[in-house]
Amino acid sequence: MANILQINVSQGGIPKRSVDRARVRNQGIDGDAVSHTEIHGGPLQAVLLIMNESLEEMKSLGFPVYPGALGENLTTSGLDRHDLRIGQRYRAGQAILELTKIRVPCATLNPYGKGIQNAIYDQQVKAGDSSSPRWGLSGFYASIVQEGWILPGDRIERL
Repeated sequence: MANILQINVSQGGIPKRSVDRARVRNQGIDGDAVSHTEIHGGPLQAVLLIMNESLEEMKSLGFPVYPGALGENLTTSGLDRHDLRIGQRYRAGQAILELTKIRVPCATLNPYGKGIQNAIYDQQVKAGDSSSPRWGLSGFYASIVQEGWILPGDRIERL
């Protein structure tokens, strides 16, 4: 069973800090802000999901990451990143999310180590090839199909 391990917000930038609940709306999570609104945020990138298992993989490669470090709003546990695809819908707490795109990592992640972008994203991922060993490591953006509250520990399940 997959669940929401942690919910994260910030006033813009990384890392995002843990909160005990979140109201998810079409434009994102209440209390969360994004820097560089020309690139981030908006209805097609309302939330960013990263699997805790992905963070563990990155840690094994020597990157000092943790839930919220990479700017994700929802850190999940129990989802297999290899099975996630653009267009899939998930119920998370009261909200329904639709995966819209793979996150393209940028220089904002540099504090976590030289080469982190190449370690989590490659040309196969850019081309939409889910057979890449890096598929989903950088996270998935999602739009909000149904607004609602999400709490840590809530189930996240594919619809």
